[in-house]
Amino acid sequence: MHVKYLIIGAGPTGLGAAHRLRELGEQSFAVLEREGHPGGLAASFRDTQGFTWDFGGHVLFSHYDYFDRLTDELLDGEYYEHERESWVRVAGTWVPYPFQNNIRHLPPALRWKCVQGLLPGNRPEPGPGVRPADFGQWIDTVFGPGIAEVFMRPYNYKVWATPPERMGYSWIGERVSLVALEKVLENILLEQDDVAWGPNNTFRFPKKGGTGAIFQALARRVEKHVQYGQAVTRVFAREHRAVTDQGLELEYDVLLNTGPLDLLVRRWLDRPDADMVEAAAQLAHNSVHVTGLGVDGLGTDPRHMGEDTRCWMYFPDTQIPFYRMTNFHHYSPQNTAHPGSQRALMCETATSEHKKEDLDSLSERVVRGLQRADLLDRGEKKRIVSRFEISREYGYPVPTLERDNALETIQPRLESLDIYSRGRFGGWKYEVGNMDHSVMQGVEWAQRMLEERKETTYTLSS
Repeated sequence: MHVKYLIIGAGPTGLGAAHRLRELGEQSFAVLEREGHPGGLAASFRDTQGFTWDFGGHVLFSHYDYFDRLTDELLDGEYYEHERESWVRVAGTWVPYPFQNNIRHLPPALRWKCVQGLLPGNRPEPGPGVRPADFGQWIDTVFGPGIAEVFMRPYNYKVWATPPERMGYSWIGERVSLVALEKVLENILLEQDDVAWGPNNTFRFPKKGGTGAIFQALARRVEKHVQYGQAVTRVFAREHRAVTDQGLELEYDVLLNTGPLDLLVRRWLDRPDADMVEAAAQLAHNSVHVTGLGVDGLGTDPRHMGEDTRCWMYFPDTQIPFYRMTNFHHYSPQNTAHPGSQRALMCETATSEHKKEDLDSLSERVVRGLQRADLLDRGEKKRIVSRFEISREYGYPVPTLERDNALETIQPRLESLDIYSRGRFGGWKYEVGNMDHSVMQGVEWAQRMLEERKETTYTLSS
């Protein structure tokens, strides 16, 4: 069988590409998906007790008119709209996110420690005109030793599972709120919160089916082109041919890979150049483990003993295994088996070669972590009616110091073979790895193929 365009993966990028090809009138394309369902890391799962879970805390917000129009069509009004309410748990108290803008909520000694680190002369400087050498040095320089120690360093190690000295910082952009001493002091003295920062301060969420409902709907638009349960195991680039674990062979003119770039180069690609293989070995990632707890009863917010309206929370505390917990029932009551009478607490824990976790005991340690953070009363353990666990080896593409050079080596060489690699792990750029970015990487690739338009979301220049 021959197609003009072969797409590996039916996640956001692959489906975005397939949908745009179809919109532009192209019919000679196929999508091969290893799993039995679409969505990739944006898929959702229904457990045996009737709770719906995402793989992590996805929220729907956008930088693109095209993506907005598309999701409007796919959701057809069946969504909730939320204002972001996110918090950081530090020293037994809750600090509004972004942490660095709201340190007035800290106990006095910690508050002073953070302010003192921001004072002139207290922030370490790499030297006149010298840029920080790595993410760790950038944290210390921008936030000072206080905020670095109390939040930025421990939290980032938990989420990336990578020492910050091994990471670059060109990815940051709108991902991290910077800090100004004057604004911090103003917030402290005027007792005001600064919580509106960021592109996701309002977001939408499907009423039913979790985030995966969006991509189930998108997949239906191109369903005749998608084959599930077909994991690509070999790509013969010079012959323009791919083979799956089920024995399916497809010839193509152009290949779009949305699977992990390192696997494409090191496992699937036939006779890759040695420098490509060496570069792919420099690409690092963490693994993420989601623990979902379904709990009878709505509970209360310990801050005011009313309904808990918090969306998600961050945890730099090393005694708590997860880096983030999402009140998934708040996103949609239909994420629980009995809407309006249950909670769905979704916790994310990261691991890597640098940060190990005992996964056999993780569920119990998550429960203890929730109790430590006052998110689960001691007596509520017996009201846990569902425990859901799912792990993915590829969780976050880590922006290491070597990443950009590796991509500069790999991507042009692949394109010379009529292979394009895009998406969260296909492109390996976390800074353009949200759902909207990922869909638009596929859309823009399709437009490049059929209309010779320039891609703007995925570029090799940082």
